[in-house]
Amino acid sequence: MLRELAPQVLGALVRRHGRGAFDACEDALQEALLAAATRWPQTGLPDNPRGWLVTVASRRLVDEVRSESARRRREDALALATPQAALLAPAADADPVADRDDSLALLFLCCHRDLSPASRIALTLRAVGGLSTAQIAAAFLVPEATMAQRISRAKQTVKASAAALTLPQGAERAERLTEVRHVLYLVFNEGYTATGGPDLTAPELSAEAIRLTRMLHGLLPGDAETAGLLALMLLTDARRPARTGPHGELVPLAEQDRGRWNRALTAEGLDLIARTLPRGEPGPYQVQAAIAAVHTEAEDAGATDWPQILALYELLERFGPNPMVTLNRAVAVSAVHGPAAGLDLLARLEQDKRMAGHHRLLATRGHLLELLGRHPAAADAFRAAARRTAGAPERRHLTERARRAENRAGGAG
Repeated sequence: MLRELAPQVLGALVRRHGRGAFDACEDALQEALLAAATRWPQTGLPDNPRGWLVTVASRRLVDEVRSESARRRREDALALATPQAALLAPAADADPVADRDDSLALLFLCCHRDLSPASRIALTLRAVGGLSTAQIAAAFLVPEATMAQRISRAKQTVKASAAALTLPQGAERAERLTEVRHVLYLVFNEGYTATGGPDLTAPELSAEAIRLTRMLHGLLPGDAETAGLLALMLLTDARRPARTGPHGELVPLAEQDRGRWNRALTAEGLDLIARTLPRGEPGPYQVQAAIAAVHTEAEDAGATDWPQILALYELLERFGPNPMVTLNRAVAVSAVHGPAAGLDLLARLEQDKRMAGHHRLLATRGHLLELLGRHPAAADAFRAAARRTAGAPERRHLTERARRAENRAGGAG
C-alpha cells in the first residue's frame, strides 16, 4: 500500500508547496513512509492513509524549514510560496488537494527531458516507486553514495526547470508519454536481465516496473502502447521461473520447461494484447508483445511459428533502425531460411558501431555457426562473447557453450 500511496502523496505535497520544493517534499515523504511503516502495524491502518501521510509529511517539511537556519534561503522561498494556513498543517482530510491523484503528472515530471535516462530511472523509482536510495543502488550495483548523488542532482534539475506538476497536452504529451514508457521499459529490462553482478535477474526491479506500468495503464486505459508495454512485461516476466536452473545457471528460451511459466501472467498478457491489437495500427511495444505472445502460445520450441515472428520483426524495424531488433530478426531469419541466411544478416549488422563486439551479437554468431556444424568458429565466438558480458550467469553460460562446441569439434576430428 505504501508504494501505491507514495506518488499520490508526493504529488499533493508538490502541488501544495510548489515545484521549487520538490527535493524537500520528497525527503519529507520518505520520513512519513518510514513513520507509517513503524506505527501502522502497532496502531492499525488510519481511516484515511493518504491523508495521514500528507499531514505527517507536511509537518515534517515545515519543521525542517523552520529549524534549519543554515537553509535560510530555501526557508524564505518556501515560506513565500506557501500560504500561512498551510504552515499550520491542517488535517489532510479537509484538503481537497489530498484527494487528487497526481501520480501521472509526477511520472511525467520525473521523466523530464532535461534529465539523463539514468537519472530519470533513479528519480522515478525513488519518487514514484517509493524505493529507498539503498534499494535502488543495490539493484543497479552502484554504491549508495553514488546513487544518492544521482538522485540529488535529478531533483535539483527538476527544481531548476520550468516544469510544473501538470499534464502536458497535445504533441508534447505524446512525446513525454513515450519517454515515460521508455523509462519503465528500461527498468523492467534491467530487472529481467541484470547488466552486471552475480545474479541473472533483479526481480524487485521487474516487479516495480510492472506495478508502475499497471498504474499508468489504469490512468490511461485508452492508450494502446501502454497496454502493449504492460502485456510485453507480463508475457516476458512469466518465463522467469524457468529462466534459471537449480544452481542459478541461465536456461535459454528454447530449453526452458514451459510448464514452469507463470500461467496467471501468461493468461493476463495474452488477453491484454488480444484486446489491444484490434484497436488500430500497432506501435512498437504492441508488436513486441505480439512476438512474445507467439512464443507463449507454442507448446514447445519446435512448435514456434517462426514465419509469423519474422514478419513481426520486419514490422518492428519499420518504426526505426534498431540494431537489437535486427539482431533478433537474424535469429528469426535463420529459423525460417537457415543459419547461413542469418549469418549474412549478422555480417551487415557488424558494420554498426553500436553492435561491433557486442556480446549478444557474438553469442548469436556462435549459435548460428554451431547450427552449421562449424564448431571451432562457434567456440571462438562464444568465448569472445563471454569476455564481453558483465553478468556472471551469462558469462558462465557462454563459457559452457564454448566448451561444448570445442568438445564437438574434437569429436568431429
